[in-house]
Amino acid sequence: MTERSIQRTVETVWRMESAKIIAKLTRMLRDVGLAEELAQDALVTALEQWPVSGVPNNPGAWLMVTAKNRALDQLRRFKLLQSKHQTIAHEAEMFLPASAAPEETLDDEVGDDLLRLIFIACHPVLSTEARVALTLRLLGGLNTAEIARAFLVPEPTIGQRIVRAKRALAEAHVPFELPRAEELSSRLASVLEVIYLIFNEGYAATAGGEWMRPALCEEALRLGRILAELAPREPEVHGLIALMEVQASRAGARTDASGQPILLLEQDRGRWSQLLIRRGLAALERAESLGGALGPYALQAAVASCHAKARTAAETDWVRIVALYDALAQLAPSPVVDLNRAVAVSMAFGPAAALEIVDQLVADSRLNTYHLLPSVRGDLLEKLGRFGEARGEFTRAAGLAQNARERTLLLGRAASCGAAAQ
Repeated sequence: MTERSIQRTVETVWRMESAKIIAKLTRMLRDVGLAEELAQDALVTALEQWPVSGVPNNPGAWLMVTAKNRALDQLRRFKLLQSKHQTIAHEAEMFLPASAAPEETLDDEVGDDLLRLIFIACHPVLSTEARVALTLRLLGGLNTAEIARAFLVPEPTIGQRIVRAKRALAEAHVPFELPRAEELSSRLASVLEVIYLIFNEGYAATAGGEWMRPALCEEALRLGRILAELAPREPEVHGLIALMEVQASRAGARTDASGQPILLLEQDRGRWSQLLIRRGLAALERAESLGGALGPYALQAAVASCHAKARTAAETDWVRIVALYDALAQLAPSPVVDLNRAVAVSMAFGPAAALEIVDQLVADSRLNTYHLLPSVRGDLLEKLGRFGEARGEFTRAAGLAQNARERTLLLGRAASCGAAAQ
């Protein structure tokens, strides 16, 4: 293998194994910042040694062993083996007998450790932005530059968020353990929120020159699938997986050859991924089979499934979608949910009925800078033949949109309405 191919192998293995390694080291050291630092040391060692010695038969196990040795050295250096933390140190020694082969060190508790790490990275003591950055760093294996590029944020800003997040976790003495039963619901909601934020930024990029960032969608799906394996009895985990799988199924049809957006009703459904749709519908069935009322993510997945099951846009069950949004509005009230419901009302009962709903939302200050409000209002006005007003709404929406592709689309609709108004 060439040095470049070995480097790519190291990078690939790191993306696959880094979260498990950091999770294991965090259990040993009870310090997520130090755990990541020592895991990175193992990565550097691999980059130095593998081009000379060759790639080991089990590269993931090699990284794990090397990182654990670093952790044991650290424990000894701080004399934790003889300190009041003797229990932790003894546990760490048990993980790696001196003569153990790499394969023997990969114990069955990695799943529990990984789940603990997910809950730590998404701990509510951290801001939402910090949770997202730390999750991608610790669980996604992304470096600071990759995260910064994905979110179009300066690299030093991301670096500071990660450093502050680790410091906040240390200062709050966040334990490396699963949430207690009474905390599980709120803590799990925080984890799901972070994963879906990552997915949404990939599905419809907030800013920049591209409408989609597929790598973020793929990373969110990977994290979601891991979480579903670790928490198989949580309906909302499967609900989120279902929502992301079905939405991701449309990726190949959401832009034209030049990268310009194609709206849902105009997409070629033959280009939707049937594999992802089947996965999404299966995940939704799992969420429903676990019993109880559907949660917010499962309800949104049910909406997405209505689109996925319709062979053409005309066959979409818009009345059912309105009912699902009614249920979602009761469970998780939000002006954005109301706006989405208005779109469904327009398709089910006509644009005039929907415009009444949207006009009420105009007064909601929470939507003052939300470009989709004037965009939806412009669409309804256009359908009602009020082209001059529609042009103004699309122009306003374009002024609020931060994504260049979306702005171009909105300005194009404004121009079409302007021409129709003459």
